[in-house]
Amino acid sequence: MRFYILLFFTIFLIGCGNSETPVNTANTKSANTNAETGGATNNSLNTTDNPLNTTKMPEAATTNNAPTLAPVVQNYYLALQKKDDAALRRVYSRETLKSLEADMREENKKSLVEFITELEPVPDTPFTVRNEQIQGDTAIAEMRGGSYPNGIKIKFVRENGEWKLTNESPEIQSVKQSTGNSNSSK
Repeated sequence: MRFYILLFFTIFLIGCGNSETPVNTANTKSANTNAETGGATNNSLNTTDNPLNTTKMPEAATTNNAPTLAPVVQNYYLALQKKDDAALRRVYSRETLKSLEADMREENKKSLVEFITELEPVPDTPFTVRNEQIQGDTAIAEMRGGSYPNGIKIKFVRENGEWKLTNESPEIQSVKQSTGNSNSSK
């Protein structure tokens, strides 16, 4: 499980880099000087036609402020901030708790809060939640803050009439599936 968490953070950080960082074009300009044009610079690497250029995907519009799921994320944040294991256990789904507890046993950890905050420190400000989509007893919402400045979609489930946080993300699931598919063809 730790592997998947680290894989997720690595993929997330690579995929969600800050596109506002200026690109250093000094080396590309000097490398593209063409002697036949009398030292004129070839700026083809700096055009939008270059397939190697990165582009920032347009941000999805906010359709709602997650009125149903935001309180769950708020309770998650408060439990981490107060280092309250019991409160944190009330926020997570049964399946997620089973998975986390198995990982904790493997690593000889006793505190769920310490186990979680080892990889994801408690942010200074609460997470924001938006764009919830509820279908029956499952829901997806985008959570931002802390390790997720650009946001991540998180799955929630309803258990005994209460919404619970999971450790699942449709974005991670698609990466796992594509990785599994590429490995199966080898």
